[in-house]
Amino acid sequence: MRIAWRGFLFLLILLGTESAEMRADNPANPLLEESFRLMYELKFDAARVRIGICRQVNPENPLCVAAEAASYLFEGFYQQGVLTSAFFLDDKRLLGGVAGDSDPERDAAFLATNQRARRMAELKLAASPRDPDALLVLALTDGMRADFEALIEKHQKGSLSYIRRAEKEAGALLQVEPDNGDAYVALGAANYIIGCLPAYKRFVLWFGGIQGDRLAGMQQLQVAATRGLYLQPLAKMLLALAAVREHQPDRARALLADLTREFPDNPLFAHELWLLQER
Repeated sequence: MRIAWRGFLFLLILLGTESAEMRADNPANPLLEESFRLMYELKFDAARVRIGICRQVNPENPLCVAAEAASYLFEGFYQQGVLTSAFFLDDKRLLGGVAGDSDPERDAAFLATNQRARRMAELKLAASPRDPDALLVLALTDGMRADFEALIEKHQKGSLSYIRRAEKEAGALLQVEPDNGDAYVALGAANYIIGCLPAYKRFVLWFGGIQGDRLAGMQQLQVAATRGLYLQPLAKMLLALAAVREHQPDRARALLADLTREFPDNPLFAHELWLLQER
């Protein structure tokens, strides 16, 4: 059951922008959008300053708090090389979690903030059961907790309950907003990665209600890469890594080139593009 690492692909919180067409229909919160962009530029302290302003302006918005939790998790993942081809394409590393110990203060900040965001979302849903932001926060917080358990704490089995819950919450969000691209990040990543597992492992998971489909997963990630609101760049990165695994270098190169142009201050995207060109 160590495959629980698929929660990693729920890394979902980590940031984004989106197409102009989607923005017109469902405008992003400018403070959140700027905060997420700073995270994608690896400027985590600056991102948290903007998130603090978001929380002051919108004290009842759980997305602001979820963004803060994301900043701690993403910072740890960046420092430990999780969002790289070296990690993602190495099944042994991906299944086993990060090497060494993480920062205990940052971990504590993540756990406390993540739980606070979830409680706020639950309160919003009690008053408005179809609130899309609250549903998104539930999917994000459970997805991030699954990431944390599987990759940081190395409790792969313990992450399964969070993964199942996050998938249900993402599905509930899509019932309310079928075009919500961010929900497709979670579904697409889980579908693809589970679909990559050996057949005997997928058979065991099938009895537990967990399935996988590589093609469907890539299609869902493509939707998120096109229509995502806060997670579009994450969807592009995951899709690029999947394309490398599927021997589609041109597709991966185009996605990484887009990310490099959009985030020139992030050396990760440029380095991954260089590695692809060297293969």
